[in-house]
Parts: sequence; C-alpha cells; structure tokens
Amino acid sequence: MVDAGLIKEHAKVIGADGARVGIVDRVDGNRIKLTKDDSGEGSHRGHHHFIPLSLVADIEGDTVRLSANGDVAVTFEEEEGGGAAH
Repeated sequence: MVDAGLIKEHAKVIGADGARVGIVDRVDGNRIKLTKDDSGEGSHRGHHHFIPLSLVADIEGDTVRLSANGDVAVTFEEEEGGGAAH
C-alpha cells in the first residue's frame, strides 16, 4: 500500500487509463475523499464520494494514479456514510 501521507489535497485522481476520476478533498482513514464537485450525477450530486486507498497504484507529485481504469474506479466509490455508490 502507498503512503497516504504523500497524497496532497487538491491532487488529481486518474485511472490507470489516464481518465479523470476526481480531485482529492482529503484522506479519510483508508479512503480518499473526493471534492463535492466530483460527486457524480443525479442523486449522487452534492455528496462527497470516497475511493479506497487499496486502488492507489502510484502518487506522482500532484497526481494520484489508480490501479483500475477510471470507469471501473468509480464503481468502487462510496458515498458519505459508507454505502457503495449506485
């Protein structure tokens, strides 16, 4: 697992394919909390979402690269409160 202390606020989160997943709000336990602006569509809009740290493959300066492609990584997102996003 990567050193979560290296993940900076406002860093870009991208999938293994280079697709944008979101922007880091902060690290919260074993998850990355994304900004509300990256909350998704519909009923997910306006809620913070989380990406498990287990998906982080590398940290390159202000960029967090995930081990999953962007479209797959968002299926791992969790809404505030711990439930999986739908």
